[in-house]
Amino acid sequence: MEEPAKPGVLDRLRARYGWFDHVMRAQQRYQDSKGDFYAAGITYFTVFALFPLTMVGFSIGGFVLANRPDLLEDLENRIRSAVSGDFSQQLIEVMNAAIESRTSVGLIGLATAAWAGLGWMNNLREALSQMWGLQRGEQSGFVGTKLSDLLALVSTFLALAVTIGLTALGDRGFMRRVLAWLQIPELPGLSFGLRIASLLVSILVSWLLFTWIIARLPRESISFRSSVRAGLLAGVAFEVFKQVGSIYLQSVVSGPAGATFGPVLGLMVFAYITARLILFATAWAATARENMLAAPVDPPNPAQITTRVQVREGVGPAGAVAAAALGALGALGLSRLRRRQ
Repeated sequence: MEEPAKPGVLDRLRARYGWFDHVMRAQQRYQDSKGDFYAAGITYFTVFALFPLTMVGFSIGGFVLANRPDLLEDLENRIRSAVSGDFSQQLIEVMNAAIESRTSVGLIGLATAAWAGLGWMNNLREALSQMWGLQRGEQSGFVGTKLSDLLALVSTFLALAVTIGLTALGDRGFMRRVLAWLQIPELPGLSFGLRIASLLVSILVSWLLFTWIIARLPRESISFRSSVRAGLLAGVAFEVFKQVGSIYLQSVVSGPAGATFGPVLGLMVFAYITARLILFATAWAATARENMLAAPVDPPNPAQITTRVQVREGVGPAGAVAAAALGALGALGLSRLRRRQ
């Protein structure tokens, strides 16, 4: 009798450590739900949305300069002092042309930004729904889906604005100005304490933001209770990634090539890693024991019974053998009866 195969190293670790088994379940859900594919789509729309947003920024700047002639004149003087020759005059003409076309540039930028933003939100919501293993209910139609995505996009920007404001309050420079305004003297270890406080505030803000994203942006709303721990996991990982990413960008942008392409590449890496963190944290929340027990189990596929009817023409080999055997037995019986008579 063959002995059953012994469990592998991963199986033994999963049986021994519950947290490791949870991580492996989350990774399996992430892979089965095509997490990398969705993260790449989110990254694409994130980078693509920068161009129309830049156009909107130029349009806003054009409106400001058009209403502030003194500021426009000061800017022209700065261009002339920084750039000599005819090139400075060409830059000024380009700037004036951009100011004159500020309305059309702004409208085109807003329309393109709205289109890119809806694509970004659609990819993000579909990815989160896939990580949760949600089955989409009745379709609300193209217009209904886009209106829902637009509402989610606006609410996401509001949440980002709130988190950015809270992050600014936790900035060390802002804390130092508050301490100076309160006339609190510089104490030993104050700089280290402010650094720790700033880091904790950043983690808290990221925790709130990611919890809201994981719970409210899927197509079907999830309770905050199932997303709190996943949001904390994503928030801590995000802060670690930010610290490492800042060191990487400082080393990359030091050269001329890095100064040209480094910010764009850094943005792409930042968006991709952030998307993967959010999706993996969502898969981690979805594969928790309580959520897996509550998940609906699909019924088995219906059984299909197929009736097979075989029609054979003629006696066939088996019938011929049986007929010969019966004939032999009949002849033997008749011969014995005749002998008895």
